[in-house]
Amino acid sequence: MRARLLVIATLAPLALTGCIVKTAADIVTAPVRVGAKAVDLATTSQSEADEARGREIRRREEKLARLERQYLREAENCADGDRGACRDAEEIREEIEELLPTVPVERDDR
Repeated sequence: MRARLLVIATLAPLALTGCIVKTAADIVTAPVRVGAKAVDLATTSQSEADEARGREIRRREEKLARLERQYLREAENCADGDRGACRDAEEIREEIEELLPTVPVERDDR
């Protein structure tokens, strides 16, 4: 029993040395890892910016298409003599005019 305790006491420091070295390495490199993660979270890559811009453009295009459909419905009702539809069509047309400059035009380079 005493011999077993002596062997364990002799080998324990050797086994714990690896743990201590790993812990020390983790402590030393932790600020670098945290800093790198913070920079990564704080910056936007070019591809992320492009994706966000594309989503925003698609959102505007969808809104423009929806407004154009509403405008056509109201303009048709206006032509049938509905004065309220005429006012609504005018408001929708103004909204379309405000939105148009923010939607890029696709060029046909053929």
